[in-house]
Amino acid sequence: MSPASSATAVADLPALIPGLRRERSSRPIELSGSFTHEGHRLAYTEFGSGDRVVVLTHGIMLTRRMHAPLARRLARAGFRAVTLDLLGHGDSDRPTDSWLYSMPAFAEQTVALLDHLDIDAAVIGGTSLGANVALEVGVSAPERALGLVVEMPVLDNAIVAGLITFAPLLMAARFLPVTVQGVALAAKLVPHGNQWVDVVTDTLSQQPAPMAALLHGVLFGRIAPPKSVRRTIETPALVIGHEGDPIHPFGDADTLAEDMPAAEFVQARSPVELRFDPTRLTDAITDFSARCHDR
Repeated sequence: MSPASSATAVADLPALIPGLRRERSSRPIELSGSFTHEGHRLAYTEFGSGDRVVVLTHGIMLTRRMHAPLARRLARAGFRAVTLDLLGHGDSDRPTDSWLYSMPAFAEQTVALLDHLDIDAAVIGGTSLGANVALEVGVSAPERALGLVVEMPVLDNAIVAGLITFAPLLMAARFLPVTVQGVALAAKLVPHGNQWVDVVTDTLSQQPAPMAALLHGVLFGRIAPPKSVRRTIETPALVIGHEGDPIHPFGDADTLAEDMPAAEFVQARSPVELRFDPTRLTDAITDFSARCHDR
């Protein structure tokens, strides 16, 4: 590992309670690490091991923690799952220059993670912002993507709803930073230890200047590859969409699956099915990832 990187085992310690020894010993190893890309530190976690790799990226203002349950299930199925904090998120650096934040830049960071880990190619997946990042990798570095898992993409039909949702947050971060600081302070008072409570508090723990830069860069940059370009993505893709969510419209996911030559579509029962009733969608992702690696 390079001097600019680090890795720490977080789940391979022996069990301290005899009754838990068997369960702990069978749990795939988890490693937290970091590397430097274009002068900025990016954090990641690896789950499991081997050469069948799946990389997962998160939604906007979320962190890699949101994909930990899915990554653990993939690891138990024999994959090496890697979750990445994109620039401006989680434990990665949070610069205050808006030009540093864009979907193409996030795609470059994802490919840089593969380079750092000496991975030639992997299944690249993500949710919301992460789904768009996966599409960008499919455009800019198709040779590095064995397959794309695109959950809840944010495309043409979501632009207005996205602006309505995130523009007030941008304004608050720019002109009322005390509100962002107050929410972050309150989030620190919430007890940790529950997976989804921790995800929410991670999201609320923002710094005003980096948050404003992130939202400005994403909202006023290239949200996703245009439709004419998406039609040229020949990488196999699993597109997951659901109804009843204006930020992630069903029409965007359904149309994307029709546009991409090698895409298949799975309809989720709700926006949170993969989080709270994950078996069906996890099986679909696991099967798709296995087929991509076996091609």
